[in-house]
Amino acid sequence: MAINTTAGMTPAEVRNRIRSGEWQGNTSGVAAGFVQGNIVILPKAWADDFLRFCQVNPKPCPIVGMSDQSGDFLLPAVGDDVDIRTDVPSYKIFHNGQFSEEVTDIRSIWQDDLVTFVLGCSFSFEEALIADGLEVRNMTEGVNVPMYRTNIACRSAGPFSGTTVVSMRPMTPKDAIRAIQICTRFPSVHGAPLHFGDPAAIGIQNIHQPDFGDAVTIKEGEVPVFWACGVTPQVALEQAKPPFCITHSPGCMLVTDMRNSQLAVL
Repeated sequence: MAINTTAGMTPAEVRNRIRSGEWQGNTSGVAAGFVQGNIVILPKAWADDFLRFCQVNPKPCPIVGMSDQSGDFLLPAVGDDVDIRTDVPSYKIFHNGQFSEEVTDIRSIWQDDLVTFVLGCSFSFEEALIADGLEVRNMTEGVNVPMYRTNIACRSAGPFSGTTVVSMRPMTPKDAIRAIQICTRFPSVHGAPLHFGDPAAIGIQNIHQPDFGDAVTIKEGEVPVFWACGVTPQVALEQAKPPFCITHSPGCMLVTDMRNSQLAVL
């Protein structure tokens, strides 16, 4: 399915297609105007420390919603009839910090002590960039955004620590400066870029081999522009090694009923 055929769908329509198994791909560009969220699901015993980790690392881990009580799988704060067990295209399962498998439905492994966190996603500010006339290369090329591990340390909270994962979009230096101005208005979805220019300065050795997502074309005269990314919690989970946790697969987000305009700081 081509991504551009889904921009006009409502969030509920997207979630229904995901829930029915019709869609298992990345969600960049779908349901234009609405917030998409990264997902972390943890046992209650680990939730307070993870919440603190997000609070002290707001750029890679901006919380836009969470379950009201442990065991809740419906998330009315982010959308009507959102069922976190079925409404994400692909989930990653971890045991003791080690990746176990990817699945498209977590109803069979749901536990009554689980707490869900919804974190802001860069797909929200991509819409603002495009509206201002800037190209978003991963959308132009119809692929998942490239994401990289860096040497930028996160602040620790309890057992949670690690380094920041970034997403990258190539731009001319002039457009990069404009992107900084635009994204500063969206602190709830990662805000302004962390870096642009030399990838090695933040520990990326090969820009053409992302750790997550897909490589994109970098044209002559362009520089890579790097934003904090919601895959960062997966690195923290690897370090903390909780007995069980669930995240989204990179690029496969929860499409909420919240509007991007609600997150803008004017």
